[in-house]
Formats: sequence, structure tokens, C-alpha cells
Amino acid sequence: MGTIRVVCGVIFNEGRILLCRRKPEKPLGGYWEFPGGKIEVGETEEESLYRELQEELGIRVEIERYFMSVVHDYDAFTIELIAYICRSEQSVCVLTDHDEYEWVDKSELLNWKLAPADIPIANELCFIEQKMREG
Repeated sequence: MGTIRVVCGVIFNEGRILLCRRKPEKPLGGYWEFPGGKIEVGETEEESLYRELQEELGIRVEIERYFMSVVHDYDAFTIELIAYICRSEQSVCVLTDHDEYEWVDKSELLNWKLAPADIPIANELCFIEQKMREG
């Protein structure tokens, strides 16, 4: 089986970042993640992210820029998680694929039970925050 390409949004609203918890019956149920989904054939990464966020959360975002990619081997599959920095004016989500969401301070990201592929993204966000504070 090849690598599954997945795109996710690091979505900012009023200085906080959106995390969503996977439903218990889904693979990686109970883990928190940066929301997004699989890239469909014929879609760009940005088109996929925009579509997935509308379908799964009912929110519109402004995609600002590519952030980073992570390749992670789970037991049954490998994913390439492609993260984009986004902004949204909406703070209320309509959940279809998740059972909970939270807007989290960047400094608190690593306190959440993140899906393993999402941890390097959270680490990088916290590293950047630390560097900015140090000046």
C-alpha cells in the first residue's frame, strides 16, 4: 500500500489554533488532530483542504501558506501529512467527522493527546513561538 496523502489546516482564530478530536469508532479514535483530509485525484492540496474543512467542520478558511510536511508510519498505513497555515473568522464548527473541537493556545498544543503524525507540527509551532519570545 502506498503513502496516503493528507492535508491539514493549522487554523488560527484570534490567536488560538483549532484542534479536533476523532470519533471513537474511527481509526485513531480519541486522538486530537489538525483538521483536514485526504487529497482526492485531480485536486490541489489547497483545493482539498478548503473542501475538507467545509465538509467536516462547516468553516471557510483563508489558506495563507504551506507550513511543513510529516511522513508517519502507522501500523496499518503510512501518511504524508501536509500542513498549511490558515485563518478563519468563524469560531463555531459543525462536526461531522469529529466528536469535539477546541480552540487552543499555541503554547498548550503539546498538552493534548495528539495523533502521532500531528505531533511534529505542534512541536514546530511551539519551537517558532519560543524563538519569537527569545527575540
